[in-house]
Amino acid sequence: MENKNVGYLIMGISILIIFIIFLFNNAMKEIVTQGCPAAHLGIYCPAYRTITQQTYLSLSIVGLLITVGLVLIFSKPQKEIQKEIIVQTKTIEKKLPKKKIDTSDLKPEEKQVFEMIQNNKAIFQADLIEKTEFGKAKMTRIIDRLEGKSFVERKRRGMTNVVVLKE
Repeated sequence: MENKNVGYLIMGISILIIFIIFLFNNAMKEIVTQGCPAAHLGIYCPAYRTITQQTYLSLSIVGLLITVGLVLIFSKPQKEIQKEIIVQTKTIEKKLPKKKIDTSDLKPEEKQVFEMIQNNKAIFQADLIEKTEFGKAKMTRIIDRLEGKSFVERKRRGMTNVVVLKE
């Protein structure tokens, strides 16, 4: 399912939840009015404050859901991001002549990751983790070392990183 459709689904569910919250709020106030002896004496019943707090808390949670829905609706689909990366790498290939890189001082896992990046020109960090079966922390350390040696560069793309060869 596309991000946009999931976003619309979350927005619809959020509207339904808001409707349920207000129905529940009104029902609770009615129950408190009928059952609280303080309300019959003209004194403000402390249960009203609790109901109000619970309503605001519920609406805050729904607000977070609405935010997530909006982010999904207006975010770029994964395919567009990958196309954008391919276009960027092709323009980089045209601009830069091939240079020889000395990888003799790299550890075996660093060489493995670097070769995957070289073969793909640009690759998502999550894909590197999946293909090498290294843990997230280990992959981060490897890429940190490769960045420190100016072999690769990490670029933020949404919720993940794209690792590209350093220009």
